[in-house]
Amino acid sequence: MIELKNVEKSFNGKTVLHDVSAKMEAGKTNLIIGTSGSGKTVLMKIMIGLMSLDSGSVLYEGKDITRMDVKALKEIRKQIGMLFQGGALFDSKTVENNVMFPLDMFTKMSHRDKLKRVNEVLERVNLVDTNKKFPAEISGGMKKRVALARAIVQNPRFLFCDEPNSGLDPQTSLVIDKLVKEITTEYNITTVINTHDMNTVMESGDHIVYLYQGRKQWEGSNKDIIFSKDEKLNSFIFASEFLEKAKEMSMLEAGTQGTN
Repeated sequence: MIELKNVEKSFNGKTVLHDVSAKMEAGKTNLIIGTSGSGKTVLMKIMIGLMSLDSGSVLYEGKDITRMDVKALKEIRKQIGMLFQGGALFDSKTVENNVMFPLDMFTKMSHRDKLKRVNEVLERVNLVDTNKKFPAEISGGMKKRVALARAIVQNPRFLFCDEPNSGLDPQTSLVIDKLVKEITTEYNITTVINTHDMNTVMESGDHIVYLYQGRKQWEGSNKDIIFSKDEKLNSFIFASEFLEKAKEMSMLEAGTQGTN
């Protein structure tokens, strides 16, 4: 679990995060959502330890990373997997070598053991027999799955995903959502997803934190969203007429079932 306590952050006198407190639970997909400029990217960088905060604390299973020395913080980072928005694969490396990269950097495993682990995670994301291909030879969805395999190759306890569906078609996005959710549950990972993709919100939102102008405006699950009366949240989630009608139908259906 990761716990945020009264997180504050300002840039040049402008407050970006106002007293944000929340818990990111293990075994669940924890989503941070909000419009551009809401502070969600800054919050994720603070959680990873890439950016300092002005006040507050970030606790990884009770240990405050904002007060750790470099050595202790390095140990925490070894337990973190990161799925970057664009995948961030090395064009000059094969799929196999891209996934193996964290093992080369942070472990003393033999090449045989590293290759075994690479093949395990590639199989887990349904990419068997792609080892020798280069990123330019595979599709956008496959690239995201390679990046996910790399993010979990060290068996992380914490997984961060920055806009994992960016640039993907709706069908491929659902595949990535399903994979992330399955892996989160399977390995009891504390997964944090920064997204504005409504499919991800509805399909994978075990726990959702909605930021509005740097404040935690709402917190709940994807099931709670349908019945939320928070006007700012509803304006963000159900921005299109189609989604608004889908909400109305869901609420009507729930009401009908409640009377049976």
